[in-house]
Amino acid sequence: MIRSSMLFNIPAGKHSKRDIKEMLRSHPEIKFVSLVGLDIGGYDTDEKIPVELFIENMDNFLIKGVQTDGSSVVLPKIAEINNAKLDIIPDLSVNWYVDYNFSHLDEETRTPVGTLRIPAFLVHNDTYQVGSRVILRDAVDSFKTEILALLKKHPEVFTELSIENADDIEEIVLTAATELEFWVKTPDDKADREQLSTSQVLKEQYWKRTVGPVRTALEKSLLILDHYGFEIEMGHKEVGGVKAKLGHSGDYDHVMEQLEVDWKYSSALQAADNESQVKYIIKDVFRAHSLDVTFMAKPIEGVAGNGEHTHMGVAARLKDGRQVNLFSANNPKTDFLSPIGFGALLGILKNYEIINPFITASNDAFNRLKPGFEAPVCIVTSVGHSADVPSRNRTVLIGLVRDATNPMATRFELRSPNPKSNTYLVLASAYLAMLEGIKASVESGKTSEELLKVLSKSYGEETFYLEKNREYRSEEDVFEAYSPSERAKLFGRVPLTVYENICAFDLYPEKMAILRANDVFDEITIESYKEAILGQWATELRGRIIPNIMDLVRECKKLHIEVESTDLDMLNWKTIHNLRIDLGQDTISSKCLLTRIKMALDQEDFESASNMQLEMQQKIQELIEVYIEYKKNLF
Repeated sequence: MIRSSMLFNIPAGKHSKRDIKEMLRSHPEIKFVSLVGLDIGGYDTDEKIPVELFIENMDNFLIKGVQTDGSSVVLPKIAEINNAKLDIIPDLSVNWYVDYNFSHLDEETRTPVGTLRIPAFLVHNDTYQVGSRVILRDAVDSFKTEILALLKKHPEVFTELSIENADDIEEIVLTAATELEFWVKTPDDKADREQLSTSQVLKEQYWKRTVGPVRTALEKSLLILDHYGFEIEMGHKEVGGVKAKLGHSGDYDHVMEQLEVDWKYSSALQAADNESQVKYIIKDVFRAHSLDVTFMAKPIEGVAGNGEHTHMGVAARLKDGRQVNLFSANNPKTDFLSPIGFGALLGILKNYEIINPFITASNDAFNRLKPGFEAPVCIVTSVGHSADVPSRNRTVLIGLVRDATNPMATRFELRSPNPKSNTYLVLASAYLAMLEGIKASVESGKTSEELLKVLSKSYGEETFYLEKNREYRSEEDVFEAYSPSERAKLFGRVPLTVYENICAFDLYPEKMAILRANDVFDEITIESYKEAILGQWATELRGRIIPNIMDLVRECKKLHIEVESTDLDMLNWKTIHNLRIDLGQDTISSKCLLTRIKMALDQEDFESASNMQLEMQQKIQELIEVYIEYKKNLF
């Protein structure tokens, strides 16, 4: 089905009219063109333009793009029903990819029918550029401009970099990469939480050999992704899953496994675009092998969720062609990082409260960030026990990745994002926070050794930058070394719902200035994002989560017969019955918890709804645990 003669991408340097026309004409399997714009919620557009029409009107499409109904995308307060003019303008600075439909073969070439997907910018009312790709582009531009000006103003920083002076720098380069985890299963199979949990504890699945349709789909995905030029580094099984069963037909069924795919880093904007295309390909290939793929953060309660660890680096490309990692120390055997590297890390840690709303933006995402599943729950970093022996701590929010023999490998790994996080906004907000920390560190004149002491400050110790009553570094297992109350005291209380998280925009006005610098996130963009995320949270809570909880409550039925039951069975059932009433059954004089949450949402009393959501989660967890114990004790 896949042939080497097929066109998989049009690189950034080949976007002239002549090149585009020549490539499309020589590849008749490409039948459509789609301009892909991203709204504030991270949803993309996908219109099908016949390729012949695109070629005939290429000037118009490349310059003016296509117009769409702005009220149909997620841009509240910006493009609404009475002000909905929105244009999708192609981005000529990044790679374009061909999206193939493996279920639809072209009759002439006998290859899959392709759609050329062109990443694009959204423009409202002809002048106002909006959406996720615009924000990341502007954040990258702001970072590059500000850092270069900072280096010119403070030449003393070059004593700790492998660069003589700012005049040697051709360009600042921001690099990023994501690690994509996902669950794959046969359709309609339901999870056995106990089997999955036991398998996870025993580490029966991690890095094991794939078999059957999962192996075939994974191998085909990796081969196809390489055709696109993503430079795949590996694909492997992750910690979650159970062993598939071989059915009577000779085919594997009851597949339920967690996988990960990694590929090479790119520039920040290109990395986010690449991730979107990788997800489409993986879903299509696995679906062709009768397997469902989910990128949800926590598709199965009680076992490992899907993370998307996000790697970020900063380098300088010099006029002599060399590239220097600005995070790397001159002497990696004695120093963990350069002052710029320490500044970037300090910036993320100090300002994470206003980054988090872009990372953890759904009920699903909060389900993943719980102790016990290698998911970060507090604002803390690890850089290693000593500079000469790089180490990794998987329990922290952001870790330092380095190789003392390879300075270009030095980067930060942000562990909180998941595959549903909007990578464009994650990278944009993270780099802006880094920028502020780098400015503060360089302007302080402190050395790498002094900045390490700042990072390693104790609770109550004052520094030039970090907050007094906080700690920010731990080389311990933060789940084992600290109690929940100790973690909250030392590393800050973490938000527990989408509403609590989005409130950070109002709770930390001094930190919001970082996002608003150079109008990267202007006021209307922040307000648009807040309304979009709160609307999605409230709608899902009322229309999906509460009905699902009610179904679960109804499933917890009385199973015992009085004469065959023990006193423990009676006690368990009484607890179950009371929880069911508290959660889901109204009386004449009082409303149950689920009803009260719906009433609060209808009145837009989001604070009360958020508090009751936490109460609901606690009660439903108790109900599940007691009901499992109740069933197990019955003959």
